[in-house]
Amino acid sequence: MNASEHTPADLLRSALAADPARPLVTFYDDATGERVELSVATFANWVAKTANLLQDDLSAGPGDRLALLLPAHWQTAVWLLACASVGVTAELGGDPADADVVVSGPDTLEAARACGGERVALALRPLGGRFPEPPAGFADYAVEVPSHGDRFVPYAPVDPAGIALRLADGSGGTELTAGALVGRAVADAERRGLGPGSRLLSGLPYDTWEGLSCGLYAPLAAGGSVVLCRNLDKLPAEDLAQRTASERVTHSAE
Repeated sequence: MNASEHTPADLLRSALAADPARPLVTFYDDATGERVELSVATFANWVAKTANLLQDDLSAGPGDRLALLLPAHWQTAVWLLACASVGVTAELGGDPADADVVVSGPDTLEAARACGGERVALALRPLGGRFPEPPAGFADYAVEVPSHGDRFVPYAPVDPAGIALRLADGSGGTELTAGALVGRAVADAERRGLGPGSRLLSGLPYDTWEGLSCGLYAPLAAGGSVVLCRNLDKLPAEDLAQRTASERVTHSAE
């Protein structure tokens, strides 16, 4: 961790400056056979476009609350870093009725309609594809995001003391400021022995801090990368061993 890294967005900027071409997120969905690999540069591009969408089209700013109703997925990781870039609080599994913005996958649209603010829907189709028919009352993320800029500058500086993440989990809930999130990610990376070049395979869901840390924040803080696997329980053990070898996995959290 560098002295200038006070928010998750700072971690991404440092990764981009160090080696933009290296893989950052490799995503598998073992229910569909999908595989997507995003370099640091490609991931940062998605984050910038999404942050511009969030700030300009959705009028979200520091202190606003975004209910993120998405599974462990590469697009969820993009939204988490986009929120951090703007200063918006990402609430994993948050109550849409209490949120300023809701971002929903295809399976949570009815619950997401409780949000009285802006609503965005993701089809979670391969390669970020759009809905065949946009859900009524929602902006289709895949339609809206491509036109936004590849660089992002927040209207207001992101405060490291601002709440970056809220997570309702089995321990009674987690709430972290941007600065505390970075510190915890760095500590987790050290505890797991992660470093530059580490490849952490995670099959954990994004509904606990451990899942988020293993599936995004700790590898990012360490200068490593994540092999993020959704529906890993559908993968036979021999195929998992083959993936571990082919993806050069150095650590795992299943």
